[in-house]
Amino acid sequence: MQFTNPSLLLLRNEEELIANNILVINHQRDGFLHELKALNPNSAIHAFSFDFADHLHADKVSDVKSYVDHQLPQLQDIDLVIYYYPKSKPEAQMVFDNIRHLSTAETRLLVVGENKSGVKSAEKQLKDHAAHCYKLESAKHCILYEFDRLTANPSFDVSHYVQTFSVRIAKTEFTAASLPGVFNHGKLDAGTQLLLENVTLPYKGKVLDFGCGAGLIACYALLNSPTLKFTCLDVNALALFATQQTLALNNLSATLLLSDGLSELSGKFNLILSNPPFHTGLSTNYDIAEQFLHNIKRYMDTKSNIQLVANSFLKYPPILETHFEQFEVVTKNTKFAIYKAQ
Repeated sequence: MQFTNPSLLLLRNEEELIANNILVINHQRDGFLHELKALNPNSAIHAFSFDFADHLHADKVSDVKSYVDHQLPQLQDIDLVIYYYPKSKPEAQMVFDNIRHLSTAETRLLVVGENKSGVKSAEKQLKDHAAHCYKLESAKHCILYEFDRLTANPSFDVSHYVQTFSVRIAKTEFTAASLPGVFNHGKLDAGTQLLLENVTLPYKGKVLDFGCGAGLIACYALLNSPTLKFTCLDVNALALFATQQTLALNNLSATLLLSDGLSELSGKFNLILSNPPFHTGLSTNYDIAEQFLHNIKRYMDTKSNIQLVANSFLKYPPILETHFEQFEVVTKNTKFAIYKAQ
């Protein structure tokens, strides 16, 4: 099995990976967890991710307990934490605070990540919260750090990291909530704004918001068409928590669904709205959007339509042409395009 560079760097330092009770956070979908278990056959190994697809991968590894949620599980006596540094520094700071809540004086923390993800920021972020910081190795465009004797954090509540902000689209105003690590944290992104400025909403029916982020699409639509029945789907547990907070702030409700693509979805929808993700980690990836457009038709009837926004440079027209009988470009500017298909 092919390993990511951060995992390879960890495995080059296997003597640092030996412990009795291990928590791996933001793990990769490679063979690292399997190798970690082989190195620690009698140890308890826990894997945690905000990402449901990562959770499904880890859940298949023998003798590894996998968790997915919007904050770390309340585990006891963890003596080693391995954290793959994310692309969001605020998310890392939030997770570091959560790690310190679980840690004891005996807990070692290994932080690994690619240079381009900003892993060097870990030194500054933990400067006042660890007795020692060791740069164990730098290779493969990655760095591996070790921190020990972490300062205890007496309490942790992810809701304390929620940031609220005002959204105005045409004559509709509402308050939204977001969290570090959620798409376009703390503001309305230009793509979603363009989609909502051009959306065609039915009076009633079932609507799917695929890749709901902080719930801005659902909130806007429900405020303008209150009889709609919304399902908000995302692969990220932080996003669903943010969506829940956004809806609650505006006295709205929807079904929240944590899902890897459409894997957990059932039923049919009259309308699908989406600002679909096109990144996997730090790189552009069409697979998520293409699989979504290929498989979404089974959840649509003959009168259903899909309306989505995408970066103008992404080659969506040939994908839409392949999977739908008809589609149109509703509007387009230098950065984004709005597509409607049925």
